[in-house]
Amino acid sequence: MRILLLPIVALAFAAVPVQAADIPDYIAAAVADKDRPKEDTDRDADRKPAEIMALTGVKPGDRAVDVGPGKGYYTRILSRIVGANGKVYGFNPTWVDAKYPTAKEGVAALAAGGYANVEASVQPMDEIKFDKPVDLVFISQLYHDQVWQKIDIAKMNKAIFDALNPGGVYFIIDHTGPGVTTPEQIDKLHRIDPAVVKAQVLAAGFVLDAESDILRNPNDPKNILVFDPSIRGKTDQFIYKFRKPAK
Repeated sequence: MRILLLPIVALAFAAVPVQAADIPDYIAAAVADKDRPKEDTDRDADRKPAEIMALTGVKPGDRAVDVGPGKGYYTRILSRIVGANGKVYGFNPTWVDAKYPTAKEGVAALAAGGYANVEASVQPMDEIKFDKPVDLVFISQLYHDQVWQKIDIAKMNKAIFDALNPGGVYFIIDHTGPGVTTPEQIDKLHRIDPAVVKAQVLAAGFVLDAESDILRNPNDPKNILVFDPSIRGKTDQFIYKFRKPAK
């Protein structure tokens, strides 16, 4: 794994891998949480949640947003990390709620099942906002979906920028698709060109704080549907950590 740390002037420093010793105890404890279902823990080897969470910088007391939480894989971990003094919004865009009406009920069930700091939220993706600024907006494998759903991406990224505290983090994981840029291409493969994502987010005023190849897979041909049985769950994925400037 490599992480490229980039200051505002965009000069890259040497790559610094996240080692086990770099993972805070509160993250290790969250990943080891006995209440996580086996369906989740069976995926840890491929998804590397401890390393991912360490890279986000999320910590106890933070207010975090899990965009497209699905069955709650990352929501549970974030809940345990931020703790009783923090909050996690399991956020579903309105188009997801329309396609999967039970999605918000699944998030509410997490809160009732011992993750009391989790709250379901459904809003238009390009109008995302909360009662108070948040510290982390985390979106895994769902950025590309906003493009093929023809969400106003510039408006979406600006709304996320406005929803964050100064110094807050916008963390994106998605399936790599070199040259995959149009809604039609994205709909076909459920991938996106990393350069497109980077340019779109930087245009909203964010700075690139770090990137990592921890979820890269050189054996992924990158030109097939991510749900193809030959690659599902093991796609080549890029990771970007953007930050809202502190001033």
